Amino acid sequence: MRPASASPAPSSAPGTLSIEGLTVAAGRDGTGPVLVRDLTLEVRRGRVLALVGASGSGKSMTCMAALGTLPPGARTLSGRTRLDGAECAPASLRGRQVATILQNPRSAFNPVRTMRDHALETLAALGLSGPDAEARITAAMAEAGLDEPARILPLHAFEMSGGMLQRMMIALALLAEAPFLFADEPTTDLDLLVQMRILDLLERLVAARGLGVLLVTHDMGVVARLADDVAVLDQGRLVECAPVEEVFQAPRHPVTRMLVEAHLALYGLELAP
Repeated sequence: MRPASASPAPSSAPGTLSIEGLTVAAGRDGTGPVLVRDLTLEVRRGRVLALVGASGSGKSMTCMAALGTLPPGARTLSGRTRLDGAECAPASLRGRQVATILQNPRSAFNPVRTMRDHALETLAALGLSGPDAEARITAAMAEAGLDEPARILPLHAFEMSGGMLQRMMIALALLAEAPFLFADEPTTDLDLLVQMRILDLLERLVAARGLGVLLVTHDMGVVARLADDVAVLDQGRLVECAPVEEVFQAPRHPVTRMLVEAHLALYGLELAP
């Protein structure tokens, strides 16, 4: 588990992002099954909050609802988002206050557009286009561990490995210089070595930029490696929220205990009774 981190949040940027009382239901009119129920979370600068649970527990739905990007088959029934206590609209968060890394990076890029196209489009959407655009892109790529921009920027997604694409997605997120990052299964479909490098990169960015990260994952190994705090979802409900050490050493809820036991069993270990 990573050591406890400080929270180097500059005074000019918000230090806390809160999701309060979030309820999401299926159906265009919200009359279907409840997918997320009365969920409250707090993401702080310089810390990683892991949102864990089984598939279908509402992890990704929580992120989409907070950013106002729910699919047509779901609707937010209640909830609000605050930055340092001030309520804000989900649309005002996207790209400016919250950057996003999606799972399965190969499907997240337009296959007929180059990496340069994607980077320039990102800057244009943020109103940051200008004569220094190329320098901004190169700097973000270098920070994400991509040291050959002249070779990489003309490439399409199908010409790149999964690890390179994930680093490029991180570089695009860094272009916004947002204080918060939602990382939805950032190591899915990557081999173990590349996964380790991506986690190392995210840890360095949290320390260097003071990012507040909401890490969506079902992998308790990733949680142990990167998280400071853990929130556990079960069928859309928050059932436990605690520091990472407490979750692994003394999980309180049966779902949390099951997740930890399944992880430890991979290494022939057992949770203390």
